[in-house]
Amino acid sequence: MSVRGTLSAVAIALTLIAFFPYIRSILAGTTRPHVFSWLIWGITTCLVFLAQLAGGGGIGVWPIGVSGIVTLQIALLAWIRRADVTITVADRLFFGAALAALPLWYLTADPLWAVAVLTLVDVLGFGPTVRKAYVQPGSESLTFFALFALRNGLVILALERYSLTTVLYPAVIGVACLLLIALTAWRRMAGGR
Repeated sequence: MSVRGTLSAVAIALTLIAFFPYIRSILAGTTRPHVFSWLIWGITTCLVFLAQLAGGGGIGVWPIGVSGIVTLQIALLAWIRRADVTITVADRLFFGAALAALPLWYLTADPLWAVAVLTLVDVLGFGPTVRKAYVQPGSESLTFFALFALRNGLVILALERYSLTTVLYPAVIGVACLLLIALTAWRRMAGGR
């Protein structure tokens, strides 16, 4: 197996390692994911995977595809378990903005624009989770988001072709995960619930 193949396999393993305890904590009622965030992330992650394949990302984007499928399953699990289905006006605005941006991807027919728009949509998907983590910082798993930040770094290293199309999404989402970790840790230290 090539170095890129090995890095991609490790990134897939990290994806599954991160998701397993996260799903287990949802089932235990410890983690309460926001259904809108996970639905947005699932849709955009699957679409980014397809756009990155078209952009030549090769084996390095397979962890993104695996992540997209599992993310949609978490959105479904969040809905079924009623984990966090509290929908605020701000959540509706984030969700609406995310959905409104999706047709732009179709209209551009260019992998770079697709990835740029979908990355923006995915970042908007953090909105409801950031709001929830601010109010209830104990309701999210810092380990999960740390593993995803690491996973995205490995995805970048495993790419067969480096371009803005292939690097933008994992880089931005990795940074977003780190920022969510920082916010949640800060709120926990400040005495948030």
